[in-house]
Amino acid sequence: MQLTDRFLSFTDAQLAFFTAERRVETLGLYLSAPPDAQGPPLVLIRQWSSGERALPPADADQNLRIPNSNRRWYPLQDAGMILGALRADLDPSESWTPALDEQMQRSAAAISHALGRDLECIQLRKELGQQNDQLRTLVHQLRNPLAALRTYAQLLLRRLDADNKERTLVEGMLTEQQQLNRYIDALDGLSQPTLPDSYELGPTLLPPGPTAGPTTLKSLLNPLLERAAATASLQGRSWLGPSRWPAWTDQPLSETTTAEIVANLLENAFRYSPSGSQIGLSVLPDGLCVWDSGPPIPTQERELIFERGQRGSTSQERDGTGLGLALARALAEQNGRSLSLCVEPATIDPALPEQGNAFLLSWPESATPTAKA
Repeated sequence: MQLTDRFLSFTDAQLAFFTAERRVETLGLYLSAPPDAQGPPLVLIRQWSSGERALPPADADQNLRIPNSNRRWYPLQDAGMILGALRADLDPSESWTPALDEQMQRSAAAISHALGRDLECIQLRKELGQQNDQLRTLVHQLRNPLAALRTYAQLLLRRLDADNKERTLVEGMLTEQQQLNRYIDALDGLSQPTLPDSYELGPTLLPPGPTAGPTTLKSLLNPLLERAAATASLQGRSWLGPSRWPAWTDQPLSETTTAEIVANLLENAFRYSPSGSQIGLSVLPDGLCVWDSGPPIPTQERELIFERGQRGSTSQERDGTGLGLALARALAEQNGRSLSLCVEPATIDPALPEQGNAFLLSWPESATPTAKA
């Protein structure tokens, strides 16, 4: 097995002085061969000599068959596993002393630990390479059916009249397909060894969206609102979108962070609020609010739900990763905003339910309307 240069440099530093003093004629570092490997059980990978002597491979070294009081072996073991051995041959004019033997034992122990970590590192790199290969393959395969879905949706759109009420649904399908392609592009980037300096990833691992043409908060949220309305219709529950759009929602934006936050909040509401409860999104003078009319989240869980991998006690039996709210808050804080929970939505807006859960995305008081994004 090819060991790293870092490990080999470490062993050089540990052992070179033994041969430099000419007390030890030759040192050999052997690795244990894999159980199914053909050949000797020990493989010589490194040697140090005070002279011109070179060690032959273990299976061809006839001297190993002859007892020699000047030769000692020090096992290299880590976590109960024998990883190899360190061979030390004294100069014929020298003899073993307790101090020299103790020095060799300490060096062997240090090399054993370093060797264990080096082999783990090599194995992890190998596994990471295999995972990256699998990821690239899956990403490649995913692109094909997504491209086919886009083609079918475009063909269907051509068959619908301009005033057909179903056009909105098909256009929504095309928008969602574009969003999926963004996630796939992000996944593809994860399998690359390096990312360009301009490639910025947030907690959702999603790259910035296309910047062609003016983008406003209203234009970013509309596809999410259409998706929410369709989901509510399928679930047979009531959905209430924004009743008003402040002027700042039509200001040009330079990023799409808010859309990512809102997408996570809406997914959380539809996934975990009880069947039949109302869900909605309100645009406020200084922020946004995603709310539901379900039972309030228990007091002791109102901060816990914002931690990665944590879910409330009432949602343990439902599918989910417990990442949505954590990602939403992380994105908000990274952009100078705050995300909080209010269990009385009506205190935020009298038009909202008296009981339920409202997640409020707020901007700092110092933020101007044009800075809201």
